[in-house]
Amino acid sequence: MATGKPQSMTHSVKSTTVADLLERILDKGIVVTGDIKIKLVDVELLTVELRLVICSVDKAVEMGMDWWNNNPAFAPQAPAQEGELSSIEKRLEKIEKALVK
Repeated sequence: MATGKPQSMTHSVKSTTVADLLERILDKGIVVTGDIKIKLVDVELLTVELRLVICSVDKAVEMGMDWWNNNPAFAPQAPAQEGELSSIEKRLEKIEKALVK
């Protein structure tokens, strides 16, 4: 039923910027999961299980994820041991003596 009056379109007043979206994702976190299974005649050939969590470090610690604390790849370099330094110095002295001869 046409009334002859043009209908106006409604637009969303709220807009979200990328920065707002990123801040919200880091604050609340987001989880993406998925499983891929390839079977051939009821024989499972390949299974890929994907678990992805995107959030801030603070949120991850709050959720109990702190794997980076015990990972040696992320640990600061340990200072060289005293015995290790003395053995290196002895080897260096031997090399220097050999070069002088």
